[in-house]
Amino acid sequence: MKAGYCALLLGTISFLSACSSFPAQQNDESSSAEELHVAAASDLYHAFTELGKGFEEETGIEVTFSFGSTGQITQQIEQGASSYDVFAAAHESYIDRLIKSGVMDKDTKERYALGRIGLMYDSGTYETVTPKDLTEKNIERIAIANPDHAPYGKAAKEALKTWGIWDEVEEKLVIGENIRQTLQYVESGNVEVGIVAVALSKQSSLSFEPIHSEDHEPLLQALGVPNRSGQKEEAKWFIDYMFSDEGQAIMNNYGFSLPEEE
Repeated sequence: MKAGYCALLLGTISFLSACSSFPAQQNDESSSAEELHVAAASDLYHAFTELGKGFEEETGIEVTFSFGSTGQITQQIEQGASSYDVFAAAHESYIDRLIKSGVMDKDTKERYALGRIGLMYDSGTYETVTPKDLTEKNIERIAIANPDHAPYGKAAKEALKTWGIWDEVEEKLVIGENIRQTLQYVESGNVEVGIVAVALSKQSSLSFEPIHSEDHEPLLQALGVPNRSGQKEEAKWFIDYMFSDEGQAIMNNYGFSLPEEE
């Protein structure tokens, strides 16, 4: 549990039982139901869906998620078009951008995961897939997320350049709006291979070959609370639940690990 957390909860004693770590679930029908709106990068779809269920069971606060491209969500927050209570980005540079533009408090920034990518393919068609195989004629289409606004797509492009095959495979690329759409291209058979997030591979029956983290810039993922949030206290509870033992067990199950402290 993070330092200062108990002090935060003392201010909401009406929600607490003597031994609980989070506000007790509200059972009074006269109480208005609370709701938290969390925007998150697409790689978090499975992990956060499960995390949200655990948080709701713990607190009685419903969580509504909006999953999408980190770059596009960042732009929405900058333009004030959406009021999110928490934003979990696929790369910390986008949280830094929101802080610099004055729409997010720097004190709310937290690094929460180190992202991983890999090659996904159908083992019924290919026994294995290596970087060199991507240049072969039998692989005609390769899916990656849009590197212009999706950090996982940017990492995929960096890996292809590290392998020295970007120029050879560029014409084969099928660009997904986000990493979930990239996965869908592979699962539907519209492409032979995709470079997707480890976290999304956990729920797929397709084969997955991890890419060495040294082949691209680290995917240091961070979150923060936008200034426009009307539920800042509840947002803090959600973040603390994410870092709790229960939350970390869920994140670890989907391949996320906390970045090593500098």
